[in-house]
Formats: sequence, structure tokens, C-alpha cells
Amino acid sequence: MSTLENENRTVVLAYSGGLDTSCILVWLIEQNYEVIAYMANIGQDEDFDSAKEKALKFGAKDFVCLDLRKEFVEDYIYPAIQANAIYEDRYLLGTSLARPCITKGLIKVAFDKNAAYISHGATGKGNDQVRFELCAYALKPDIKVVSPWKIPEFYERFKGRTDLFNYAAAHGIPLPVTPKNPWSMDANLLHISYESGILEKPECPAPDNIYQMTSNPSDWPDTGDLIKIEFKKGTPISVKNLNGQELYSDSLEIMNYLNKIGKTHGIGRIDIVENRFVGMKSRGIYETPGGTILYHAHLDIELLTMDREVRKIKQSLIPRYSEIIYNGFWFSPEADFLREIITKSQENVDGSVTLLVFKGNVYIKARESIKSLYNETLVSMDVKGDYEPSDAAGFIKINAVRLRENYLQRGSKF
Repeated sequence: MSTLENENRTVVLAYSGGLDTSCILVWLIEQNYEVIAYMANIGQDEDFDSAKEKALKFGAKDFVCLDLRKEFVEDYIYPAIQANAIYEDRYLLGTSLARPCITKGLIKVAFDKNAAYISHGATGKGNDQVRFELCAYALKPDIKVVSPWKIPEFYERFKGRTDLFNYAAAHGIPLPVTPKNPWSMDANLLHISYESGILEKPECPAPDNIYQMTSNPSDWPDTGDLIKIEFKKGTPISVKNLNGQELYSDSLEIMNYLNKIGKTHGIGRIDIVENRFVGMKSRGIYETPGGTILYHAHLDIELLTMDREVRKIKQSLIPRYSEIIYNGFWFSPEADFLREIITKSQENVDGSVTLLVFKGNVYIKARESIKSLYNETLVSMDVKGDYEPSDAAGFIKINAVRLRENYLQRGSKF
């Protein structure tokens, strides 16, 4: 027997049924791989039965779909909410959080099916190739990766999306996009992202019909939704609509409901240029309705219940933590270390936040907690309490020492 015949050529393909992975599935078979098509249900609007039928029709040896929705919410989204994680001041990391969740499932299937390889359709210019592969090597160091967009034989054959469309047409592969509408989308419970095609020109506005998780301003209702979100150790445990009295306490139901409310009122839509880990700037359009509501609510309850200096230290770490997530190091020692710190910081972040969701904005209306550090008597302008105002004179003088010294050394600014 030849070496090729003896080799384990089973590969688990992270399959979406879209243009790239549909073509890659057929291409892998042409390269003598036995392909297991893997999909992760993380809340995207997908016909998984049709995807299975399609994958098997075009040669996949097997099809595996894992329902990871609850795991995605509780093990990835909620820890990011606890952290107030945000990349470059605006991006709530919807794709970045999904990739480690998907990859963990991918490696599980590789173990279960005794596959020597995994494969994905991420391009050689993007962040996802890094995220998939770093997570994979962290979970299974001996795994082999087939990344077609980094293989010259593949990318020289398929120089762009037109070549992929032609290849798909030649093999009878039906696709959800057309050359006239070629932007790519990535959806999950937390968000949906759009890139490519006309969106690669940052000076060109996105068409109004592109959006799926948020409504356009012309469709926003004239009545807002007043909701109360309850937190326990920084994690959402319930959401109640104070207008309609709808109440949800299951993590998946909370996320779905906040996405519904956020969609109605156009919450969490951004159009940004960001810095990719691989060294280039890219334009991305993101919709994160429920996540944006949770982000604002958690910020508020955290400020009510967390010591000032603890929060300063915690928040100083968040840009780095967000960068670690964005760059694909979810399963790294540094990420584990920071999550331990963040979890510790959330021990007293209990309570509820009442907010109004209305016309593209989240308005904080009230908050309460049995662990609140807010002392009404202490802060009141009408009650002296345990605070001695005359003590402030010494406090101010001590803090002015360096300012006076600076004047003596540097002179007047007038």
C-alpha cells in the first residue's frame, strides 16, 4: 500500500454552507481527503437540515451539528459582559467570542471521529484564520490544519470570489449569495457582521437593506420598552419588560429577548474601521442589539456595587483582555489569568438596572442593589452624616503640594 492509502486523511471541516466552505468541501475531496462537515449552532438563522443534505450531496463522509447556543451564552458572552469587554472602544467582539466556542466543538468532533486534520474557510488576510488555529492548537497540539486560503495551489486557482462562483456553478453548488450581492456575513446569538464586496470601500455607505438584526431609523416605533435586568455576580439572571410584564430567566431566552427588543429599536449598529491582528485595517459593519443593552446595564450596576480602586484596576486590564480575545488567544494562560481576576471582581455585582430602550438608544433610568456602596446619607447635601466638611481643606492642600511645586519649578502659565 502507498503512504497515502495508509495515512489518516479524515478532516473535519468547519462548514457553513456558504460560498467558501461549499467550494472547499469539494476541493478537499479532490485532494483525497475524507471530509466530515461540522456545523455549530450558536444562534445563527440557518437551515441545518438543508446544510446537512447539501454537504452529504457533495461528498461529505459525515455531517455533525452541535447545539452550542447555551454554552456560547454562558461560557463566552456572559464572561465578556462581566469584563465590559470592547475592542477599540466600539466593537463588542461578537465574532471573536464565537470562534473559540466553534473551535472547541470542532476539536471535540476531531477527537470523536479520530480525525487527523481540521479545515476552515477563513482567508489568509483575516483574523479568523488566527483565531481558529490558535484555539485548535491550544486544545489539541498535534492537530493538523488544512487552511486552503494559505495554500498556493488553492489561492492561485481561486484568485477571487468570481473564481469561486464559477467553480460552484461548474459543480452545481447552490449558494446563498450572488456576484451582485457578494458581501459576506457572520451571524450568531450576539451579533451579525458584514464585510467584503462594496463594503471594502470605507467611503461608501452600506445599503439600508443589508441589516438583519436591527431596524432602520425610519421603522423605529414611537413608544419605548422599559425593562429591568437583574444581575448576580455580574451575570444576567433575569429580564422583565415593565410595560408588558414579560419575564425571562433562562440564559438563552434572555439573550433572544434582548435581541428582539434591540432589533425593534435599532440598538447596537456600528460601522467601523478596525485594526486586524495580522496588521491591516479593515471595515466592518456590526449589529449587536442584545449585547449592547447588556453592556450598558452591566456598566451601571458595576459602578453602584464595586469599590472605586478595584474598578480602576479592573478597567485598566480590559483593553488588553479585549485585545487577547480579538486576536484569538481565548485558551491562553493570560486569558485564563485575566478571567480569574474579572470573576473575583464580580463577587458583589448583584442588583438590577431599569432602562428604557428607545429610538436607537439605551437610557439608564434606575438601579438598586443590596450590595450597593451608595450611601444616601453620606452623599446628601442636606445631611451632614459622618462626613466632616472641614477635613476637605487638608485633603485639598495635600493634593495641591505637587501642583504648587510644579509652579515653582516651571513658572507661571500666564
